[in-house]
Amino acid sequence: MSTHTTESADRRIFIDKQSPTAYRALVQTAEAVRTVAAEAGLDRTLVELVNLRVSQINGCAYCLNVHTRAAVRAGETTQRIGVLAAWRDTELFTPDERAALALAEATTDPGDTALQEAAYDTAREVLTDDQISAVIWAAVTINAFNRVSIMSKHPVRPQ
Repeated sequence: MSTHTTESADRRIFIDKQSPTAYRALVQTAEAVRTVAAEAGLDRTLVELVNLRVSQINGCAYCLNVHTRAAVRAGETTQRIGVLAAWRDTELFTPDERAALALAEATTDPGDTALQEAAYDTAREVLTDDQISAVIWAAVTINAFNRVSIMSKHPVRPQ
């Protein structure tokens, strides 16, 4: 690592530690979203796939690390995690998962109206209103956590 990068990382504030009240509110939101997703009948692995896909798009190493472990604990396979970035090019994901992943991508890139409409149309075919809402909330929440970790430069340490 270059000196410049080290110095830059050393200047970063862990905003979750600096503003714990705001961070606790975000954690409470994530807990509420997990409850909403479960009540809507969404499997924990689907929620973790959303967390992983959004974190891939945003390039959040810390959240990728956390949610890879969570996905494996929830029963997700390493094969599906490994090909997640190319989910459209595989037959490994169910129609519900494909719809959720498309919605998550559209939520992460809200400026692409065509992507939003296509994702919503697909979701309407296979997901309930409660499931659509839960997926969007899951994507919104992980996007927020990605930004916290990226801006704080949360480290990923060997395990």
